[in-house]
Amino acid sequence: MKLEIKQSVLLEHLNYVIKGISTKNLRPILNCIKFELTMDGLYLMSTDNEIAIKTFIDKKDIEKIENCGEIVVSGRYIYEIVRKLPDEIINIEEVIDSKIYITTLNSSFNLNCNNVHEFPDLELEYRKDPIILNQKVFKTIVNQTSFATSTGESRPVLTGINFKISNNIMECTATDSYRLAIKKIELPAEISENINIIIPTKNLLELVKLMNDEEDQVEMHIFNNKVIFKFATLTMMTRLISGTYPDTSKLIPNDFNLTMKVKLIDFFSAIDRASLLTNDSDKNTIKFASKGETVIISSNIPEIGNVEEKIMVEKNNDEDIKIAFNSKFMMESIKVLESDEIELLFNGEFKPIIIKNPESDDLLQLILPIRTY
Repeated sequence: MKLEIKQSVLLEHLNYVIKGISTKNLRPILNCIKFELTMDGLYLMSTDNEIAIKTFIDKKDIEKIENCGEIVVSGRYIYEIVRKLPDEIINIEEVIDSKIYITTLNSSFNLNCNNVHEFPDLELEYRKDPIILNQKVFKTIVNQTSFATSTGESRPVLTGINFKISNNIMECTATDSYRLAIKKIELPAEISENINIIIPTKNLLELVKLMNDEEDQVEMHIFNNKVIFKFATLTMMTRLISGTYPDTSKLIPNDFNLTMKVKLIDFFSAIDRASLLTNDSDKNTIKFASKGETVIISSNIPEIGNVEEKIMVEKNNDEDIKIAFNSKFMMESIKVLESDEIELLFNGEFKPIIIKNPESDDLLQLILPIRTY
């Protein structure tokens, strides 16, 4: 294998595949990046067996292709070498004794290569009927739900986002048992089969980092144990979480005793200030008490002090409520709502709080209260 390529071009694509290498060093080959040079261009691949990433550099973006071939080389070392080289032409040449030379005008490195045949088969096949989404929409789905997933490993299904598709509706759900986020979108075309899968949240967060904010499309190719995302020059595979996701549909009541509307920025800022006098040991507890159109938000740490914030709200009746909740959970829920106002729905101090955009039902957040009153 022998080619010449600009440092900036190679680095852009190394930035993609470096996210797919293993950090646990269980198998040395999983710490590597595979280079596959053809007359069409250069493929870069990486995997840790849970995710796999493949990217393609077209021949028009390569200065010179002399000899095609395949090499497998340490991901971290090739990445750091290229990252620290100046933005000029890099020569990469495979030589005998399983080595590659990396040279520029003033620098030269040689790296040992691994056995190409030991590199795993990435299994990056595609379906004829993928689900097609706008990249910006997909990023919004992940950003508006991922924070509600569990970080503990005791219930693995809760560490992922549940994607359910029926006809042309995609419903994405995340919960850690204390809060819940549900996002619904309408797909551009109906799906012939019902889909119910759980994708690991950590893999989705890596995926959206690779996406842009443009109106470009992403293809979802769903299989029994994996899902493959294809967009631009990139392909990413993630394994699915096996198990049954809990039925959350019964947690959302149809009727509410009390509805409040409040300006998002006012509510967020008041909770943010009140949260200064909370701590993890008391679950970051904030007290919320209404009296007419005024709501008092308060918190205290006995050995430090207390804080009280007042905000104005619109209510649908004269009923008042006293309730407490986790300030961190509330702030994470409301900051992803893309609206000037939010709606808070209550059914008593011991029932879940529902948070939503009053103008739309496509995103719904639920938080369990904390018993203090």
